[in-house]
Amino acid sequence: MSENRSPENPAPHRTARTPEDITRLFVEYSNAGDADAVASLYHEDAVLAYPPGEVTRGRDAIGDLWARVLAHRPTFTPETPLPTLRFGDIALTSTPPRDGAGARAQVVVRRPDGSWVRIIDQPEFIHPEQSASDAG
Repeated sequence: MSENRSPENPAPHRTARTPEDITRLFVEYSNAGDADAVASLYHEDAVLAYPPGEVTRGRDAIGDLWARVLAHRPTFTPETPLPTLRFGDIALTSTPPRDGAGARAQVVVRRPDGSWVRIIDQPEFIHPEQSASDAG
């Protein structure tokens, strides 16, 4: 990992040098309560499927969302990643949540400086049968 300041990454936060670094840095930055650092892990035009049932668009909006979430001081625990799937400068990362509910998946892209950022983040998948039973 390296520290990077550029128009793409305006904050001086360590950057992900591999797709797998992003999840580890996300946990580290979240547990430190640093929403700006969390936002630096996202592309400036990224989309995040959170809060549930909504989509948050753009690094600035994602940073604002994480500032609100992190104000409650949640604790994040690292999850064992599933194998990363790569296609050139694009990769799919995922983890099975510790609570066994659904899955988490992210599409990440390598920037010209070699760092990786999330472009699509789906932090929670719920099995369709589970959500139907919850509704009833």
